[in-house]
Amino acid sequence: MSTYAPFAKPLYVMLKPVGAVCNLACDYCYYLEKSKLYVNNPKYVMSDELLEKFIEEYINSQTMPQVLFTWHGGETLMRPLAFYKKAMELQKKYANGRTIDNCIQTNGTLLTDEWCEFFKENNWLVGVSIDGPQEFHDEYRKNRLGRPSFVKVMQGINLLKKHGVEWNAMAVVNDFNADYPLEFYKFFKEIGSHYIQFAPIVERIMPHQDGRHLASLADKEKATELADFSVSPEQWGNFLCTLFDEWVKQDVGTYYIQLFDSTLANWVGEQPGVCSMAKTCGHAGVMEFNGDVYACDHFVFPEYKLGNIYQKTLVEMMYSERQQAFGQMKQKSLPTQCRECEWLFACNGECPKNRFAHTADGEPGLNYLCAGYRKFFKHVAPYMDFMKQELMNQRPPANIMDAIREGRFN
Repeated sequence: MSTYAPFAKPLYVMLKPVGAVCNLACDYCYYLEKSKLYVNNPKYVMSDELLEKFIEEYINSQTMPQVLFTWHGGETLMRPLAFYKKAMELQKKYANGRTIDNCIQTNGTLLTDEWCEFFKENNWLVGVSIDGPQEFHDEYRKNRLGRPSFVKVMQGINLLKKHGVEWNAMAVVNDFNADYPLEFYKFFKEIGSHYIQFAPIVERIMPHQDGRHLASLADKEKATELADFSVSPEQWGNFLCTLFDEWVKQDVGTYYIQLFDSTLANWVGEQPGVCSMAKTCGHAGVMEFNGDVYACDHFVFPEYKLGNIYQKTLVEMMYSERQQAFGQMKQKSLPTQCRECEWLFACNGECPKNRFAHTADGEPGLNYLCAGYRKFFKHVAPYMDFMKQELMNQRPPANIMDAIREGRFN
């Protein structure tokens, strides 16, 4: 162990109970191709033995009284309900007085009354991937036969609402839907989603011998081309500014947009709720169906594999010097342009996976979306300054809406 305080953050590892297996085949999915890393293990199913081993070790590795399990895919609901009931039995068996919470990410198409009853009864938080109105969603989110998935996703969301399950929406912002932020936002309000994550999609193409075609950060100096579904920096900046202008007038404190909340957190010097905007990363690993542990969900590449739970403990892998170096790399690899940027405190260079561009001086390591973020931070600065002052004086940031109505930002 190094002198770095490894237990400063809770140990957090997302689980992939079916690996990359999914009933959809979304054009921009970064995870589907991970199955090519496991062609010698084609079942892609986590055994009950491994499930128990992980749950016991994961709970016992925690230094906090609360433990969060995050189930991720592929498509998580391709495991039967019995698998998750078994997981909960094991959680109770090893809880030892700790509070256990569960959240699960799904594309929503396989939800049934039975699933929703289980989620409601056991207080699971369900994240649903949906890319806005039908026209936007169906552009890239199709099943393996190329058929659209929007109608089935909405049926799933309506079942969650019918059963009173707590849920939030995760939307990918791509080259197609990024030009319609207001239609996007209006849709999420109409379907009753009060917690929304907007994630920009940026991928580069670089064929690998095993059939994978997405580039990793380790390939940043190699010849790659941008995937055509990627959002452009200009689109991303305009999307955020337009969305923010709508939200700040009437929805502060009612609708929670993760990126805006995280921006305000950075403005007041608190830890942001999304890792991409934090100073360092590396505390959120991912475990595949066979026990392989990787540095991050977006870094499931052979060069970022930390080991396997059958050979090393979670503590050894997640608090290893290698993983700490991965987390610190976010800050240490910033180019001069970023270090001197007035908005560094607000974005911290965003996600390392997007840092393949070059600065005006030709220095590598600039975030591809930099121009969009700079436009956004400059645009929201007066509003963020106001909300920061409200928080400092123990008043609600939602007071910004009254201030806008009074014409203080004209």
